Amino acid sequence: MASETARIEAFSDGVFAIAITLLILEIKVPQPSAGPLAIQLARQWPSYISYVISFSFIGIMWINHHRLFNHIRRSNHGLMIYNMLLLLGVTFVPYPTSVLAAFLGKPDQRLAAIFYNGTYFFIAIFFNLLWRHAKSPKDRLFGSDVDSYAIAEINRKYAVGLTAYALCAVLAWWSVPASLCWNVALALFFALPHKGVRTAHADL
Repeated sequence: MASETARIEAFSDGVFAIAITLLILEIKVPQPSAGPLAIQLARQWPSYISYVISFSFIGIMWINHHRLFNHIRRSNHGLMIYNMLLLLGVTFVPYPTSVLAAFLGKPDQRLAAIFYNGTYFFIAIFFNLLWRHAKSPKDRLFGSDVDSYAIAEINRKYAVGLTAYALCAVLAWWSVPASLCWNVALALFFALPHKGVRTAHADL
């Protein structure tokens, strides 16, 4: 990587990789003394659901982080701070994932889902802070070959993201399955590729 952000990107990639790997460690290996293997595997269905959802979410966050740094070509102190805040949220994901897996299908599943969704709401805040700092006229960390369509699309998606993730947490109060389905829909929304056209001026 030849850009000024090379070390930030390399460090971030490592953090994303570790966070996504830690998720599988929360799925415990069945023990022979605990009963038939088939029954033990079936009982771990909340862990499987939580793992797949969180794996997908962290992967999509990594994709979006990569998309941001396709436009961010310079770094400063503020960018590093906001990026560290984002990574703080990413590394925290395995914990609410474990909580959700432990309480899914049990009396406290509603609070577990709110806690889980709240984590992604704060990560959405950190993504927005990072993006706003990078595109601010004061700092102007973009390269000269700015893709205005892609910038405008990121602006629209991030504006929707904060409200949508807040609604996920509120929805969990009434229906945990509906909240998780809405989370998956949001993940698909952010996974969609940008169809930008390279232009010289960004719609900031």
